[in-house]
Amino acid sequence: MCRFAFFLPVAFAAASLAACEAQTERPQKVIERVALPQAESSRQPSDESDWQLVWSDEFEGTEIDRAKWTFDVDCWGGGNEEQQCYRDDPQNAAIEDGKLIITARREEHTGPAYPPHMRGNVENPDAQATKPYTSARLTTRGKQSWKYGRIEVRTKLPQGQGTWPAIWMLPEGNSYGGWAASGEIDIMEAVNLGVDCDDCPGGKESTVLGTLHFGTEWPDNALNSSEIYVPAVLDGFRTFGIVWSPGRIEWSIDGQVYAVKEADSWWSANSKEADAPFDQPFHLILNLAIGGGLPEERNGGGIDTGGFPKHFEIDWVRVWKCDRQTADIPSCAGGN
Repeated sequence: MCRFAFFLPVAFAAASLAACEAQTERPQKVIERVALPQAESSRQPSDESDWQLVWSDEFEGTEIDRAKWTFDVDCWGGGNEEQQCYRDDPQNAAIEDGKLIITARREEHTGPAYPPHMRGNVENPDAQATKPYTSARLTTRGKQSWKYGRIEVRTKLPQGQGTWPAIWMLPEGNSYGGWAASGEIDIMEAVNLGVDCDDCPGGKESTVLGTLHFGTEWPDNALNSSEIYVPAVLDGFRTFGIVWSPGRIEWSIDGQVYAVKEADSWWSANSKEADAPFDQPFHLILNLAIGGGLPEERNGGGIDTGGFPKHFEIDWVRVWKCDRQTADIPSCAGGN
């Protein structure tokens, strides 16, 4: 989930892109449409040996575990002109029937105009903003982060024009500079699920995105994204994940890898390390945004104000490390 608005006027964006490409000779924006491969022809990490579970939340208690999660509270809009205020409120995030439920509501709310990390760099750090929706954004920042491993989240996604659920990661420390020079890993994003779509299987939007953001700081940042139609996301719970190893990140749905990106497809302008910026610890984020550039520019456009509240249901979150101790094949050490 991009953190800064880079939906620039076409002429300015084209000029910036041309200048940057001429300087770096590397593509700034790569978006590919992929298909789910046959099961026997792609990696299936859950079938591999030597994965060691190192962290999880099964949401079995009655309250959100504050030792594992913290809430972001602001009405900034994520730098994407999103239309929600994020709150720490049980109306927007709670444990119900063994699941974390993030709920977006159509209700006006006023709160901090900027997140804490920006308040030291703005003229009025105490400024307030008002948005027409409320929601929640939970993060493991400051509590738990990981460098490499397998991360999976079983979830049921909300539907409707303007919805934007995301499972993603940001660096625990900006070792290579501000966004996006230090990287961003989007495990799963989806916008406008279930709305009419002439080009989609079954006539309904079912696109899921897996994306990396990297390069230099905004607005000259770069991205590499894979988009895939997954009609099954409209019918219930699905499991989204990544397998992250040095110089390689793989995206999976229901345990089956559908996209792979390697270090030659990313870079950080502030490092000569081959795997930078994806060679540092990252923390996890779960959120449900309403509106913003990505959903409002696709499908029917804008936000459908009907059908609220919207629910993003998370059954569990699990993180494994590869600790190869056997000669079994396939193994977590590369799946072979």
